[in-house]
Amino acid sequence: MKIQLESITRQDRSFSMMFNPRLSDLFYWHFHPEYELVYIEGATGTRHVGEHISTYEGSDLALIGPNIPHLNFDYGVETDYREVVVHFKKEFIEKHFHGVPELSPINKLFEKSKQGLAFNGKIKKQIGERIFNLEKADPFHQYLQIVEILQLLADVPDVDLLHEQPYRNKFSERDQGRLRSIYAFVDNNYHQKIKLSEVAAISNMTKEAFCRYFKKASSYTFIEFLNRYRISQSKRLLMSGKSVSDACYQTGFESLSYFNRTFKNVTNENPRDFRKRYL
Repeated sequence: MKIQLESITRQDRSFSMMFNPRLSDLFYWHFHPEYELVYIEGATGTRHVGEHISTYEGSDLALIGPNIPHLNFDYGVETDYREVVVHFKKEFIEKHFHGVPELSPINKLFEKSKQGLAFNGKIKKQIGERIFNLEKADPFHQYLQIVEILQLLADVPDVDLLHEQPYRNKFSERDQGRLRSIYAFVDNNYHQKIKLSEVAAISNMTKEAFCRYFKKASSYTFIEFLNRYRISQSKRLLMSGKSVSDACYQTGFESLSYFNRTFKNVTNENPRDFRKRYL
């Protein structure tokens, strides 16, 4: 499934779901205007949401409010894990649940999510299984089930608030829009040659100013970020049965030797061995 970094939800849908996005090799520190519900199992990793940093063990279920920066929950995970991510349009939540008495618990749930929520206990696996079962359901039944899932979450007593107060994004609205535009450009063009001047132009910056800006915002140089994103996409192609050569050139690398070297640097494994092990 294609990851969309700017407009995560489609125009004709109130929410979207990503099943097993597989970004464990990509340090993806990001934010977006959508609310996010994420479930991961079979993994121990880092829960880094806003200013909160902790470790989850075995599984995790979290609800994150809009524009709270967070790290992908599978970053650095090397075990055989499963993950599903649900994104809800902010407009959908605010218009659909506000002012409806029967839905007030869900409305309160989303209000609390602006502090970041982590759920504990057996409910994590129960909710996770229900979301995974929606992968092949039609949109109408997905919608009905999602509302039921949200009602269950609203009734969970064992919940950790990740911040004492609703989190305020340190980036201005202008910076948020700028970063989303950069991520969207990468998502749409990673399979072909990307010039630094093109990305800088999107940000209305010189190349030098853009490089400083992106490094400060993401902790990576743009080239490092781009290569890691391409490697993440190449892993998907390898897992689908594509050859190493196809995975290389279809993700924007122009040299097979450079692709192999970058893949090894990012994953500590060469792509041929990765493909063989997975298949």
